[in-house]
Amino acid sequence: MSTPLVDVPGCADVFPITVRWSDLDAYGHVNNVQYLRFFEEARVYAFKAWFGQGRDLIDEGMLVASQAIDHLLPMGFGYGPARVAVWCGGVGGASFELGYAVAGVEGDDAVYARGRVHLVAYDLGEQRPRRLGAPEREALARVTAPSPVLRGDRPVGGVPRGSEPR
Repeated sequence: MSTPLVDVPGCADVFPITVRWSDLDAYGHVNNVQYLRFFEEARVYAFKAWFGQGRDLIDEGMLVASQAIDHLLPMGFGYGPARVAVWCGGVGGASFELGYAVAGVEGDDAVYARGRVHLVAYDLGEQRPRRLGAPEREALARVTAPSPVLRGDRPVGGVPRGSEPR
């Protein structure tokens, strides 16, 4: 990465993700659902980088519990890959959160989208969440920084989200 991406922590790993012509919508911009696919692809690369080549957390069991994304700018087609930054935003007993930022091709340091994905470690055999082990926690600690603040985190009408009257 030639220059730091806006609001991306220094511990984040950045992965090149190909933007295909078919990722564009009728307006010539990357379709909104494609950003979640960019997150997913970068997450696969991040897991290999963080947890090692001999261990595949995806095969062991890792479920997406929630996703949130802010689309900041429309991204068009580029002849080089987009860059997706990934880092850990925090770790719980059986879960962790990843932060993401999607930037343009090398030389285009605009951040087009930011997001968070909450993942749960899952025991596929037992069909239930499992606790994260010490090696997983240690690997995640090396890439931990605050999660991105998204539009949905802001108060609605001056009332913090989640505390609105029902």
